[in-house]
Amino acid sequence: MTPYRLTKLSLAIGLSIATTSAIASPQAFMSSRSFAMGGTGVAVAHPAAAGATNPAMMAADHHEWSNDFGLMLPSVNARFADEEETVDQIDDIQDTIDRFQELDKTSNPQDARQAAGDLRRQLNDFDRDTVRIDGGLGLALAVPTESFAVGFFTNGNIRATVRGEFDEDDEQFLEDLENATIPELIAADLDHDLESRGRILASAVAEVGLSIATSIELQDSSRLQLGVSPKYVQLRTFQYTETVSGFEDDEFDSDEYQTDKSGFNLDVGAAYAFGSRNQWNAGIAVKNLITMELDSAASRPDEEKRTLELDPMVTAGIAHKGDFHVLTAEVDLTEKKAFGYEDDTQWVALGAEFDAFRYAQLRFGVRQNLASNDDNDGIEEDTQFTAGIGLSPFGARLDIGGLISDADLGAAIEFGAAF
Repeated sequence: MTPYRLTKLSLAIGLSIATTSAIASPQAFMSSRSFAMGGTGVAVAHPAAAGATNPAMMAADHHEWSNDFGLMLPSVNARFADEEETVDQIDDIQDTIDRFQELDKTSNPQDARQAAGDLRRQLNDFDRDTVRIDGGLGLALAVPTESFAVGFFTNGNIRATVRGEFDEDDEQFLEDLENATIPELIAADLDHDLESRGRILASAVAEVGLSIATSIELQDSSRLQLGVSPKYVQLRTFQYTETVSGFEDDEFDSDEYQTDKSGFNLDVGAAYAFGSRNQWNAGIAVKNLITMELDSAASRPDEEKRTLELDPMVTAGIAHKGDFHVLTAEVDLTEKKAFGYEDDTQWVALGAEFDAFRYAQLRFGVRQNLASNDDNDGIEEDTQFTAGIGLSPFGARLDIGGLISDADLGAAIEFGAAF
């Protein structure tokens, strides 16, 4: 294998992290229905999705055909962000390196000097550009009863970034090659002489837990739902930085680049149904009541460690439902700190679902990041638009969702059942 292969670097991140942390990420998991409705769910989550969103919603009244049993098997979502067409840049850089290496410098010195100049400009443009990949997977089972609702869930996401870092020494090295003599061009070996780096950074959270919820009817016929989800959580980080000359794709599963930590945690939630027909529902959820932290590994002596923080997150929402529609709005009351090359996030979101006689649903959503990110060091999290459909014949469910923003493209699919 030629050690300097940026293309292998970009591909190996997806393969290696999927192998080592297949269902984990610091981003909160969302069902495909929630994905298509702008990430909402605190006041509208169906029973199978309630464990990951607001456990109180397991005991809430939904449609008569989805109140008794819920199954998510499985729910999968993915997002890809590449603001600066970084993958295309990697291909172009690799082509230029190959062109320089294959040239006969004796007969074509000017072409070699031109290739060195092209590479210098490409690496400058590539510096600090980032590719981000998110993936999620969830399984859940919910069984509401007249007194209590009980559910099981396991879910998680993965967020991984690939980033280029152009070394200042390479600036001078390539600039010198633009005016080099034939012997100097022959002696140059871009597979070994460059000091620019490739960096991989990933963070992960996986969880498995039980949800318990109950509903209390109040004197005015309104209803209060309360829920709790004790769970076991695993955090994981992966950090690998190496000069392009020393990069080896068989190092990705090495323990020295990974850290992990596990422990018990707790989610709690409440929902309040009110109105003449209890058509309004207000919900609030607090996830991860116990703060957890994990430092990343440092693969080089000059590399800083990063801290993955799992702090309590509070989200509130309100929804209006009818026989053929659900409209909802929600907001994060706390800010989620970024890990790595990404924005802090605090979302405000709107979602809508229109039902066609229980057999099909059309969904839309939009959400906006309220967090201040003036010092953003990666891919921007700003406004996201979502849409999707649901098919639910005879109790079976198929939900599909899509997401688009200036930086992201995403999709989600979910199979399940509801009675």
